[in-house]
Amino acid sequence: MKVLMILGSRNPQGQTARAVDAFCEGAEGGGSAVERLFLPGLEMERCRQCEDSGWGICRTEGKCVIEDDFAGLVEKIVEADAVVFATPVYYGDLSESMRAFLDRLRRICTHEEGRKKVEGKPALGICVAGGRGGGSPSCIVSLDKVLGTCGFAVVDMIPVRRQNLEFKLEVLKLTGGWPVFCPQQGG
Repeated sequence: MKVLMILGSRNPQGQTARAVDAFCEGAEGGGSAVERLFLPGLEMERCRQCEDSGWGICRTEGKCVIEDDFAGLVEKIVEADAVVFATPVYYGDLSESMRAFLDRLRRICTHEEGRKKVEGKPALGICVAGGRGGGSPSCIVSLDKVLGTCGFAVVDMIPVRRQNLEFKLEVLKLTGGWPVFCPQQGG
């Protein structure tokens, strides 16, 4: 099974990366191949709201006119068997890079050609809050809403905070080995 891990964190050694590492350990231990992509390292513009109506060919054709890494990342999602979205929590919400990507993804998914690329694909969200950690629940709600709007089959949302990170690392490792991500583990 191919699992695509999309990270909205710039820090490959931070708390979000540690959470992702734990998930990947479980998935790879169960025989899945995991590809990690750091959004801040990609060329990804924010939505331009192309026309006066605020839309563009995203609504009429299910694709985006901006020529950057977005289309290639959407193709990686299409090729994957499951997708994990992991983001640090900033101000109780998604990181800016995750927000920019998901804003464009949900727009192409408004059209059936865009939506059929992700519809029914298993997805999991991981939101990691530092500081006081209070923003992870609201971030989870935001991520769950946009993934559902796109048509993903959201299988779980895992809020993590600095104060429970060590415990949640074990949870994430077990989640990575879950049959949704490693069918040979129990399916």
